Amino acid sequence: LGLAVTVLYTASDQLVPALHSYWLYIHVSTAIFCGAVFYVGAVSTLLYLFRDAYESKLANGGKPGKFATSVLERLPAAASLDKFSYRVNAAVFPLWTFTIIAGAIWAGDAWGRYWGWDPKETWSFITWVAYACYLHARATAGWKGRKAAYLALIAFGCWLFNYYGVNIFVTGKHSYAGV
Repeated sequence: LGLAVTVLYTASDQLVPALHSYWLYIHVSTAIFCGAVFYVGAVSTLLYLFRDAYESKLANGGKPGKFATSVLERLPAAASLDKFSYRVNAAVFPLWTFTIIAGAIWAGDAWGRYWGWDPKETWSFITWVAYACYLHARATAGWKGRKAAYLALIAFGCWLFNYYGVNIFVTGKHSYAGV
């Protein structure tokens, strides 16, 4: 917050006509909700990876450190965390799809085109493809565990770049790099 109000601060101006739409509330609030749920999925995936390493070390007769034992022992089993992260990502994926479709409908109303390969649109689609690959690998190829977790984290990395990187570093209709 300190960076946001000092370094990254930009004085607000009047809304452009394209933003005077009820789609603003639908599209943006859905995107924000999806982002929050993607964060939950990513955190549970990271916790899965730590817990899985901890369980593997115990199974191989190793002795984890005191910190690892005190923290990781309190987490659910690795399999439960893996299943939870999959369910969270699978549950939010249709809503992310709706977010992209709602944005396209709004773009059609505001700019006269549904898709223009704006950097935000492109990275939203890349994020969608990455999560689709993760869900497809889990459902059809039977990927579970570490391989699926790495794929989920790559998909989340795409979402992070879409949300932060595009907004700050790339110029387009959705971003603030040129401000």
